[in-house]
Amino acid sequence: MRSAVVVGAGLGGMAVAGALARSGWQVTLLEKADRVRPEATAVVLWPNGVRALRALGLGAGLDAIATPLPDGGIRRPDGQWLVQPRPTPAERMPVVVHREDLHDALIAGLGEQVELRTGVSVRSVRTTAGERPAVGDGRHLFEADLVVAADGTHSEIRRQLAPETAVVSSGCAAWRAVIPWYAAPQLPDDQPVHGETLGAGYRFVAASLGERGTAGASRRGGIYWVATAAGAPRPEPPEIQLALLKRWFAGWPAPIATLLEATDPADVVQQEVRELRPLPRSYGFTAGPGGVVLLGDAAHAMPPHLGQGACLAFEDAATLAGLLRESRLPDAVTAYDRLRRPRAATMVRQTRRMSAVLQTRGRLALRARDAALGTISPRLRNTAAAAAADWQPPS
Repeated sequence: MRSAVVVGAGLGGMAVAGALARSGWQVTLLEKADRVRPEATAVVLWPNGVRALRALGLGAGLDAIATPLPDGGIRRPDGQWLVQPRPTPAERMPVVVHREDLHDALIAGLGEQVELRTGVSVRSVRTTAGERPAVGDGRHLFEADLVVAADGTHSEIRRQLAPETAVVSSGCAAWRAVIPWYAAPQLPDDQPVHGETLGAGYRFVAASLGERGTAGASRRGGIYWVATAAGAPRPEPPEIQLALLKRWFAGWPAPIATLLEATDPADVVQQEVRELRPLPRSYGFTAGPGGVVLLGDAAHAMPPHLGQGACLAFEDAATLAGLLRESRLPDAVTAYDRLRRPRAATMVRQTRRMSAVLQTRGRLALRARDAALGTISPRLRNTAAAAAADWQPPS
């Protein structure tokens, strides 16, 4: 039986661990935290992410928890439209999923062939010729035919195998929260939840997780929002952070103030947005009879402005699982690198272009951006949507 060690029990790590286990692999999943638990926020999945989850055999579970996310357009802080809402073809419409629901689906997909070990901080990686690849935590050595580094933006495995890559700030921080339906405000019909509002270095996006009253044993519902602001994360406690958000977004179009007022400070999750510059020169490293691959944020951490982080992680997992069904190790490791590096570079490049548009500051620059946004933003979004829609898992 072939064996794999997956480092990191995030979305991508659990997805690939479950896929390998269902293909007959013996899998050890290592997580440095003492418990595996997700943020109580949500994630947007574009068609490529949905297609990847279906290729991984998780489509049925996704259908039960996903909510379609129509185009809500883009407004200025004064309420004027920068980009009017547009109809979105069903095949290009993203969905929004509560992270805890998605986590539950991935946990259910692990099966009995996955050994989950928590509290393991990987400190070393071995890629010596003639020996099986391995990782160690200073006390134990975990060796297998394949090692998958899904250990996030600050991956220790990537640091050792791709030292040319650095983690840098994207110049902004993000706050996320889900207002559960029992606490969510009842909004009038002329205040749609879906939509994006864009100011000078500030952005607010909101979406509904299902319809009010649809939450149940297999689905968590509510209103999901994300706020981003230029600058570093705030050191204050959540109550003060939420008060700052209310001040920064005061006077912005409804229902932003209403949503912030209805948010429990304990539900707000703050994150400094970081990315990799440059991207690693390789995503696959052969070692003995197998090798090591980089997956998810460990390979291509990027700003969230096009919502492709989780989608690319699921693409990575589906690509790796498909190659391992069709190819022998270490050929699959080499093929994975060949397929994933240009794909990731394309999506990162488009995300950075959108990031430059969204983070525009200064009066003259803002006027130029707002005047051109009706053309620039749809073009960038359509390019990204086309690239996402065109991706197919390896057959």
